[in-house]
Amino acid sequence: MNKTMHWISLFVATIVYMANPPDSVSQGFQLKDGDLMVFLGDSITEAGGQPEGYVSLFKLFCDINGYEVQVINAGISGHKSNDMLARLQKDVLDHKPAWVSVCCGVNDVWHQFLPNHTGVPLEDYQKNMTELVDRCLQAGAKVLLLTATPIFEKLDSPENQKLRAYNEFLRRLASERNLVLCDLNKIMEEWYKQKRNDENLLTTDGVHMNLRGNRVMASEIIRALGASPRELNDAKPRWELVNNME
Repeated sequence: MNKTMHWISLFVATIVYMANPPDSVSQGFQLKDGDLMVFLGDSITEAGGQPEGYVSLFKLFCDINGYEVQVINAGISGHKSNDMLARLQKDVLDHKPAWVSVCCGVNDVWHQFLPNHTGVPLEDYQKNMTELVDRCLQAGAKVLLLTATPIFEKLDSPENQKLRAYNEFLRRLASERNLVLCDLNKIMEEWYKQKRNDENLLTTDGVHMNLRGNRVMASEIIRALGASPRELNDAKPRWELVNNME
C-alpha cells in the first residue's frame, strides 16, 4: 500500500469510527443539568482546552445536545500524581464539582526515563491515585477515571511496557471503587496496531494529541458517560466547523 492509499484508508477509518462508535448500547448520559465537571490532568488535559482539544469538544457536545453543564479545565503541563494530589483541594474540590475526570500517569512513567528521573514509582503512584480518588468520592463527586494514554506510538517502547502496570492498577481501582472507567489506553493501542510507518496517528509528538487524538479522547469519554450514538453524531458537524475555522 502506497502512502496516499494508506492515509486515505486511515481517513475512512476515522469517519467510520466517528459515525459508528463501538458499544452502541447506551444507558443515558450521566451528567445532568447544573452539573460541574472538573478535568484534572497534565499537559494533555491543559491542551484539551484549546478549541480542538478534547475538553472543549466535550463541552461542545454537551451544548449541542442541550446538557446545561459547566466545565473547568484543571490540567497543568508536567504534572504527575503527587502534583495533582497536592493541588486537589484548591483546583478541584473547592469548586464543588459533581464530576471529576482524572487523567494521570503519563508523566509519572515518562519522567522516569528522562535525565532527571523525576517520575513516580508504581507504589507511590498507587498511593497517590487511591487517595486522590477517595478524597473526590468523600467530597461527593463522581469520578471518571481515564487510563493513561500511550507514551510514544510504538507499543513495545520501554515507556509503554512500564506504563502497563500503572494502567492495570487504574482498572482495578475503578472496579474496586465503582468508578466510571474510560480505557483510552486500550482504544489507542488498537489504533496504533494500524501503523505502517513512523508518522503519528493520534499525536503531534508521540504523546500530545493531534486533531484525531483529541476527537478519539472526547468520543470515548462521551461514550463512557453513557451518551447515545445519535447524540455523538449530532456533535460531529459542529466539531468539523471548529476545525474549519482554524
